[in-house]
Order: sequence, then C-alpha cells, then structure tokens
Amino acid sequence: MSLPPILLPCMSSKPKATLSLRSGSVLPFLFFAATAVAFHSHSAHASPQLMTEVDARAAEEVRYASFHQWLSEFRRYAANQGISEATLASAFDGLRYRERVIELDRYQPEFVRAIWQYLDSAVSSTRIDNGREKYAQHRETAQEMQQRYGVPAEIVVAIWGVESNYGSNFGDFSTLESLATLAYDGRRRDFARGELLAALRIIDQGDIAAEQMKGSWAGAMGHTQFIPSSFEAYAVDGDNDGRRDIWGSIPDVIASTANYLAKAGWQAGQPWGAEVELPASFDYAQTERRSSAEWAAQGVRAVRGELPSFDSAAVIVPAGANGPAFIVGPNFRAILRYNNATSYALAVATLADAIAGREGISQSWPRDEAPLTRDDVRTLQQRLNNAGYSVGTADGIMGPNTQIGLRAFQRDQGLVPDGFATQSLLERLR
Repeated sequence: MSLPPILLPCMSSKPKATLSLRSGSVLPFLFFAATAVAFHSHSAHASPQLMTEVDARAAEEVRYASFHQWLSEFRRYAANQGISEATLASAFDGLRYRERVIELDRYQPEFVRAIWQYLDSAVSSTRIDNGREKYAQHRETAQEMQQRYGVPAEIVVAIWGVESNYGSNFGDFSTLESLATLAYDGRRRDFARGELLAALRIIDQGDIAAEQMKGSWAGAMGHTQFIPSSFEAYAVDGDNDGRRDIWGSIPDVIASTANYLAKAGWQAGQPWGAEVELPASFDYAQTERRSSAEWAAQGVRAVRGELPSFDSAAVIVPAGANGPAFIVGPNFRAILRYNNATSYALAVATLADAIAGREGISQSWPRDEAPLTRDDVRTLQQRLNNAGYSVGTADGIMGPNTQIGLRAFQRDQGLVPDGFATQSLLERLR
C-alpha cells in the first residue's frame, strides 16, 4: 500500500562525499584511509583477490560511516518535528544499515509471473482451507467488524491470507532499519524518509515499541502489511486496549483492514464483480467504464446468474481474449487501492469467494502461453516505439501506456486488440 511521500526539503538525498568530525564518523574514515595506504603500499605483492577484498572492506567502512552521519542528521530533523528523545534513543541507538534491504530493493526477477501462476499460489487449496479455519476461529470479531465497516469478513480474511499467509510470514525485518536503509540508499528515498518519520510517530504515541516494529524488507508491517503512513491513517484499536496493534491483536488487524477498505470506497452490499462470457463481436479495445446495463446491451453475460448491478464497471481480460473475463465494480477498485495490481485484486476476490463457499473461476487460463521476461517486455516496448506506437520509456513493465500501444498495433495487424503481450506478438514486431 502507498500514500504520497512526505518530502523533507532541507535534507540531501545523496550519501555525503565527505565526513565531518561532528558526525562521529572520523574513526571509520581514518580506518579507511589507513587501510587504503597499507593496501597500495603492498599492492605490487598482493593477489587480485586480496586487492578486491580490501577495496570492498574499505568501501563498506565509508558507506557505513556516511550512513551513520546521515542518521545523525535525520535524528536531529525528527527531534525538530516533535519526536521525543526517548523514542529517538530506542529507535536509533544501535540501528544498522542493512545490505540485504538494498539487494532486495534493486532486485528485479528475470521472469514476469503469469497471472494463473500467481493465482495457483495465492488461492491454493491449502490457503483456502486455512482461510476457512481462521474465519471460523475469529468469526465473532470478523462479523462485528463487517457490521461496523460494511466490508465482508471473507474479504478481510482473504487480504490477511494473501498479505502474510494469515500471519505466518509478515516478515522479521526491523521496520526502522529497513526504512532508514531505504531512506539513505534506496530507489525512492523521499518516500522512505516520510515513512520513517511516520514510524517514529507511531512509536512515540505508544502503539508499538521500536524493537517490536517488524515487517517486510520494504517497510510494510504486521499481519496485513500496512506501511507506517497507512497505519497512521487507517489503523484502528479493535480490542479497545488503547493501542493499535497490527502485530499481535487480531481484532486490531481485522478492524484496521476493514477500515482501510471502507475509506478506499468499499460499497456495502455490492460484490467485487463476476466472471462473464463475452460475445464473439466484443471490442477488446474498450477501456471505459460503463453501467451493467450498457455491458449487457453489448452481449456481456454472467457465467453464473445475473450480472451484478453496477453504475460504473469495467470488463477486464487479464490474460487476453483466450482467458477468463470479468466485470468489476467499485469494490474491485477498493481492493486495488490496497495493492494496485490486477493479479492481486483478483486473488483477494477469488480467495474470499472460496472461503465463503462460492464457486471459483470456470474458464481456462491460456497456460500454454510462455510469459515474457522483463527483457522481452523492454524489447516489445522498444519495438512498439520504433514502429510509431509511442509507449514511453522501455522499463520492462506492462503498464497502461504499453497496453494502449500494443492494442493499437494489434488492431492495425488485424488481430484481437486485447493488449495481452505474448511471444508471438513479440516475434511479429521483429
């Protein structure tokens, strides 16, 4: 989940080139200088491996010294923003730079996971069974929060399942160490700095102790993975103990997640959407939202029962014209506010259906289609640009601009303009 970053205008986003004596970093700097002198004086006799190891150790010392200088500056800034000295001491004394966080921040998997592969894992039979068990275990709380916020209990339980496998894997990274590392050296430093300040405010107001604030490497926390700014905006004290505890209190977890979806626009009494059948003449290039009646007039039919009654709905085909189709309304968009990926929202929606005993997706996925790698997507984007279908920067991500350009190319080639990238389309663009 994400909210707009909190900008810190007076702070540099780059590591310091020099180390000041007042920062307390002079000793690591002198260690680096001494190491470098010793290394170069004996370089004629050192092996290449030793040279590399010494260089790496020296660079690491400089990076850690610069990180702690930056942390000292941020600590002063946080104090000026009203964070107490007791909170700053508990949060920052002994705080470490985490190399692993930066590795994960910069890692991009070579293969893009196909939606059916994602759903196979996210909506597995084991996860469905565990979801039903968790629902039964916390039924009274879940139904109370459903009454309070208007969000179906099974939807909240499904988010719990997809986000952390019902609390069995919400991460054991220190949120403070993760965010401090990302704020100093990550790809979105301003955003991470805003989240770090929000984390300090949460500790300062007594919701959680610094050492207990745990989560993912990216700073998402607790059973349903709130980032600190989302915690501030949406977390709720569900058990009335005076604290908002999304790490240890299931009533707080359920209430907070339901509150988030309610604030994201969830409409009580409406479904997320439904699986549909499309007519042979369907225009897949349509991206506008329409009422259910307008879609029905085009020949769109529910696979089971009647179309949900939506004033504003989209028809989506996540795997192209050869895969399942869905009509999705405002509640699907509310799930997307939690995580803006169609695969995620569809996983939550279908896992919730399964937990509640409703039937799953009936149409088959095109499993014989090999997913494109990120390099493949970059190549696709470059070739679309070269062919005059402007899709923007070739970043390896199938965003809306790429899909618009791909649909235009498909239409010009006499193909179904469903915007679904395949190996055969990549070959055609050659």
